[in-house]
Amino acid sequence: MAHATAPAEELVKTLRDTVVALVRGDGPDLSARQLAVFLTCYLDESGHTVRGLASSLNVSKPAITRALDRLGELDLARRKVDPLDRRSVLVQRTPKGASYLKEIRAIMGSAADDEAKKAILAEKKDQPVRRLRRVAAA
Repeated sequence: MAHATAPAEELVKTLRDTVVALVRGDGPDLSARQLAVFLTCYLDESGHTVRGLASSLNVSKPAITRALDRLGELDLARRKVDPLDRRSVLVQRTPKGASYLKEIRAIMGSAADDEAKKAILAEKKDQPVRRLRRVAAA
């Protein structure tokens, strides 16, 4: 059972290391909701609307609007009225947002590599103990 939780534990540590690196870095400091909206817009290729984001993230439209206000201030995303349906607001990506996503990917890759190295070192440390236990049990 503990073996099944190891990958999840590594993912949580990678997430922690990524968030810490983002907070310490020079880039924007996004809330969890802002980051969720940002990543949804950049990782899902389909077009996004305020209404659609609210539905997919299961939060209110005003919450999405506030998150998009912040992303707009940081030039990570922008809103545009849909020319085909003026009641609808489209969310657009920006070059600065694409660059920020690239930075997040690099940080996560580095954090994941670090966690993998730690796991390998821990495994190597445990090998002599397991050998001694096998000898003792024999």
